[in-house]
Amino acid sequence: MRDGTRLFAVTLTPRHASGPLPILLERTPFGAQQELPNSDLPPMYRELAADGYIFVVQDIRGRYRSGGTFVVNRPLADSGGVDESTDAYDTIDWLIHHLPDNNGKVGVLGSSYRGWLAAMAGIHPHPALKAISPQAPTGDTWLGDDFYHQGAFRETQGVAFAAYVDGNRNPSVPDNDQYDFYLHQQTLTAIAKASGVGALPFWQALAAHPTDDEYWQSRALQRIDTIASVPTLIVGGWWDPEDIFGPQALYQGMSKHDASGLVHIVLGPWWHNAWLGPRADSVGPMALDSNTATWFRAAVQRPWFAWYLHGIGDGHFAAATLFESGANRWRALEQWPPAEAKDRNIYLSANGVLRFDSAAATRSDDSGYLSYRSDPASPVPYLPHDRDGSGWQKWLMQDQQFLGARRDLATWTSAPLEHDVVIAGNVTAHLFASTSGTDADWVVKLIDLFPDSGNARGYRLMVNADIVRGRYWKGFDHAVAIPSNRIIPFDVDLHQQYYRFVTGHRMMVEVQSSWFPLYDRNPQQFIDNIFDARPSDFQSAEQRIWHTRAAPSHLTLQLLP
Repeated sequence: MRDGTRLFAVTLTPRHASGPLPILLERTPFGAQQELPNSDLPPMYRELAADGYIFVVQDIRGRYRSGGTFVVNRPLADSGGVDESTDAYDTIDWLIHHLPDNNGKVGVLGSSYRGWLAAMAGIHPHPALKAISPQAPTGDTWLGDDFYHQGAFRETQGVAFAAYVDGNRNPSVPDNDQYDFYLHQQTLTAIAKASGVGALPFWQALAAHPTDDEYWQSRALQRIDTIASVPTLIVGGWWDPEDIFGPQALYQGMSKHDASGLVHIVLGPWWHNAWLGPRADSVGPMALDSNTATWFRAAVQRPWFAWYLHGIGDGHFAAATLFESGANRWRALEQWPPAEAKDRNIYLSANGVLRFDSAAATRSDDSGYLSYRSDPASPVPYLPHDRDGSGWQKWLMQDQQFLGARRDLATWTSAPLEHDVVIAGNVTAHLFASTSGTDADWVVKLIDLFPDSGNARGYRLMVNADIVRGRYWKGFDHAVAIPSNRIIPFDVDLHQQYYRFVTGHRMMVEVQSSWFPLYDRNPQQFIDNIFDARPSDFQSAEQRIWHTRAAPSHLTLQLLP
């Protein structure tokens, strides 16, 4: 690198190439030697290999066999400094001048943290870089990806990642009772001590930056990567439990400034990295009638790099290639969300009824609300009996019927649909809520309730779902106590979807105030920094969701006509 640091890479070259080949580069913090074994290609590369590439995987600065110091999502450096963008530039420059039999063209791809690195390669890119594909990039790890979601701390993810990147080990967490382990520790301080991560640098950074401050903003792709300099293929999954926000936010930010048509997106019916594995042919109870993973790799990813690195094909790619779940079909669009999608409100009304009609949904007096009591001593689980974390991969597709007996949530259900309802774009919850405490979490789920017949009898499939920490009701950059028993508007970004609720199904909305142990428990009384909370700070609270004309709780959906 330009500062003298040496980075380690593994290359895999075809035995019988007919001429110089382009290079496909992946940069990783997870071990290049493990990710590119000597004898075989991972599934994600097999379709690409048919066209001929030199594959290179590199350990980034400070990881595994590379020199230097590792910094999680290292921010862009000032002039003359080094960062992941300059390291990508220097790596490409070295490869095209030293790697035998390359044709001087380079593509960069990667998923998850590697997707963030692929996007960083596109900032001030090397002239030899002809195409990038950031896949499930860790776009904004405070606002909607790995470590926080709209202010709520993802404690299991934070513990596991800190132990791995700072200690190269698994945390000291029992394999068979994560729910009980995190509940028994009571506070984040106790959890850090019991799991062995308390002294690790990244855990200390998590604890020191609970708000959306410069630490997080300097690492957020949608803030720092807004103009495409090279053709960019962004990939994400509708049910990605780790990085659902990053692909959507990156595309929305970059497409606004994309006069040359360089930016494209693929969003499929996938959990994290499902498109890179052998099969992705179902969503919960829905059979998709095709293997969407191999389709993507053969019909989109392979032609994309073939055109930009080999000159094979016609070079036409839809701006957005999206899977419409429910209809179970791929759609090619030149604009996302589509221009014909219009905002429509659906209201959380009296008696747990979900209505599109605002006049019928709200009351004129001040007594319209549904309530529940949230108790940190018994938080709502995010998985049923799978307490060892092995259900993590597909938990967003988990049947929500396992929560049916709980009283610490509120539910609204529509009548059976008389015609299909198709979401094509943004979904946002607008809650008017009050709490008897001074802080609260609000979890909102939009659910497809399947009919009480057939193989998927009564299945409750989350279509969109997320959480907001109430203390940020005046802005994510500072925390403010919630006035007790006062109606406050809270917005919860539930992100985008392309989903068809089919005739005969019902739409459902659930609201709750914990999602454990994926998210830490809110004490429900205001603490300056929840990482400093003591066991005595945790208290139960009554939560009310209002449906009056002055406080009409609702979801805004972008629907097709």
